[in-house]
Amino acid sequence: MNTRFLIGRFIDLCFVLFGVSIIVFLMIRLIPGDAVAIMLGANTEITPDRIAELRDRLGLDDPLLVQYGHWLWGVVQGDLGTSIWTGRPVLGEIASAIWPTVELTALSVLVGAGLSVPIGAFMAQARGGAAEVAVRIGAIAGLTIPSFWLGIVSIFLVAKLLPGVSALGYVPFTDNPLGNLQRMVLPVIALSLPMLANLSRLVRSAMLDALGQDYVRTARAKGASRRRVVYRHALRNALIPFVTSVGVSVGYLLGGAIVVEQVFAIPGLGRLVLGAISERNYPLVQATILVITATFVLVNFAVDLLYAAIDPRVTN
Repeated sequence: MNTRFLIGRFIDLCFVLFGVSIIVFLMIRLIPGDAVAIMLGANTEITPDRIAELRDRLGLDDPLLVQYGHWLWGVVQGDLGTSIWTGRPVLGEIASAIWPTVELTALSVLVGAGLSVPIGAFMAQARGGAAEVAVRIGAIAGLTIPSFWLGIVSIFLVAKLLPGVSALGYVPFTDNPLGNLQRMVLPVIALSLPMLANLSRLVRSAMLDALGQDYVRTARAKGASRRRVVYRHALRNALIPFVTSVGVSVGYLLGGAIVVEQVFAIPGLGRLVLGAISERNYPLVQATILVITATFVLVNFAVDLLYAAIDPRVTN
């Protein structure tokens, strides 16, 4: 891979992460009203001394630029702040909740992206047939059904048809692999279905475009089988827009995971950030949003590198 391309993408990554840090930092500071009073809420024990103590602990009396510098330096060192209510480092609370979200998102990407390629290729190969029409209708339905609604309906169906199966909560994979996978099936289906529907339609369109290219006609003229033409020649070129869309879809999955985790009572980052919002624990909110957005940026950086590996022309 071109070294100049890598350096350029890395510099872009640094600028994007820097911009993300500014936005996340300002989100809390630009809240209308006194941020400390909002954090403390309608507590009858609030006193001017307590407000002053919290303002000093959060460094809110310093100029905005100084606050950002201190916060950014702490982030670089791995210090994302301290939870207001528990007094624990925010990084520790995020670390304890991040694995369920990572597992849910990773499994959803594997299911959504993994199944979309053969489904999209089938739709392109069977264009105009009854089977292709049925799959396209299913894909459209998948795009229109909200993940939270699908999750709620699936919980009711499981409770009705399989009362002995537990569909809520989370069990670490290391403690109970079978119980973990059992509880992850429904959340993964609910979260990955829109991605699967969108990507399969994208693969279909890209495959149809690729099948009309000159190199495909040349391969057919040389006697290559239809299966070889579809899966070896056309599919490789159809994967270029597919890979880009997968990277973008990860951001939507991270956002959708917040709602899905609430529906299925999964103790991940989604429940953590919603609980922090309800508790007005803004240092925790700020740090969690920073981790989620930075993850999205890093995933898209990895997608850029994969895109260049698939099509070396983009590095020239």
